[in-house]
Amino acid sequence: MNVTNRNPLQLAVVGHTNAGKTSLLRTLTRDAGFGEVSERPATTREVARINLGNDPAAAVALFDTPGLEDALGLRSHLGEQLERAVDPVAGIEAFLQGDHAQGRYEQEARVLRQMLQSDAALLVIDSREPMRAKHRDELQLLAACGRPLLPVLNFVADPEADAADWRAQLARQGQHVLAEFDTVVFDARAEDWLFEKLGLMLDAHRYRLTALQAERREQRRATIMAACRVVAELLVDAAALRRTTTTDQDPVPIRTAMRDQLREREQAAVAALLDLFHFELGACQPPALPLIDGTWREDLFDPDHLREFGIRTGSAVAAGGMAGLGVDAMTGGLSLGAATAIGAGLGAAAGATDRLIRPWWGRLRGRQVLTPDVAVLALLAARQQMLVRALLRRGHAATRPLQSEAPGGGWPGTRLRRRVLRCRTHPGWSRLNQSLSGGAPPRVVQGIAEAVEQSLDEVPSGPVSEYRG
Repeated sequence: MNVTNRNPLQLAVVGHTNAGKTSLLRTLTRDAGFGEVSERPATTREVARINLGNDPAAAVALFDTPGLEDALGLRSHLGEQLERAVDPVAGIEAFLQGDHAQGRYEQEARVLRQMLQSDAALLVIDSREPMRAKHRDELQLLAACGRPLLPVLNFVADPEADAADWRAQLARQGQHVLAEFDTVVFDARAEDWLFEKLGLMLDAHRYRLTALQAERREQRRATIMAACRVVAELLVDAAALRRTTTTDQDPVPIRTAMRDQLREREQAAVAALLDLFHFELGACQPPALPLIDGTWREDLFDPDHLREFGIRTGSAVAAGGMAGLGVDAMTGGLSLGAATAIGAGLGAAAGATDRLIRPWWGRLRGRQVLTPDVAVLALLAARQQMLVRALLRRGHAATRPLQSEAPGGGWPGTRLRRRVLRCRTHPGWSRLNQSLSGGAPPRVVQGIAEAVEQSLDEVPSGPVSEYRG
């Protein structure tokens, strides 16, 4: 369809104080820094604009408005004025031209003025509250502005929410079309339905809203694939990491350096994922993820943490033995396949001790290869999968840290496990092996990224702890 009107669709975001208007805008715009979200009343005092859509055909302007604090008083104040007016809109316009009761209703005036300047409005409602007289007065005042009004039930994922009762009460007020949305526990389908219902109400702007939906679906798809590539690149770098030492060389510093490399590499992946989803590491409240200030709570090499994820380990790893770095292969003229088999024979879970290893060193020309244990690779994969899932369900208005439980079962999928372990025989693929690395072929990274995406499957619903903290 040809776009004849290049001006963006203008939507006022209105509602009672603390209903979650700014929270809705944060989540819709993926901007955790927009406005101020607080439990204190009247946090938003002025009207603020923010835009959605990069394509002019999908442009939508959203206006964050102050909370309606005294709809009951204003409704009483306007009673006779609305009755004398030719129509309700004329009554609102007459009020806006006056002194707003010596400034008593200045905040409500800002809201009503923005309503008249907009094409439609989203009425944000805290679904955890019951409908009260103030809500009915707000509905009447907003309806008097003569603009299409879409009620948006916020916080519907909270156990205290009662969306069914709100539906029934809004129907009694003549509002039969509404949207359910949660600004804390994000649901991409709910966002899609919100724009779909707006399109039904605003037929003249339906083409614009349809274009916006398509653009946002593509953006989400691209974000998910980019996130999977971040995880894939981490897993390739970790799986192909190796260090070669001699029998007379103290292996402890090498193991320590390798552990530090893996921790730093995983942290870089975490930072990249947070950036992709537009969460800030420096926020005063940490994102609702299994992180503290953007860092994993539990150490990658903690044996108890491995067991928490349902990952089986060798006896020495389980006891903290060689801390997740195993003797994967002994070199000395052997083929890589034979060396790997010997490494497995010594215990890929780093269960071999110096007493067991030293005889092999002598036979194999005194060289050993240290690589990350399979259990550590499984933990890396499981932690990143959990992180991506949490980000996909994290609303940008959430302020509490996620108290998520570690998933059991080890590797997120057999396909992912198979593709990652294949990288162990290609040290040139790890960027951590600077002297060897040429980088992994794009097809390898893409294949692992697709396996990561497959392992995400259906993203689970957000936990109650998003609200209970």
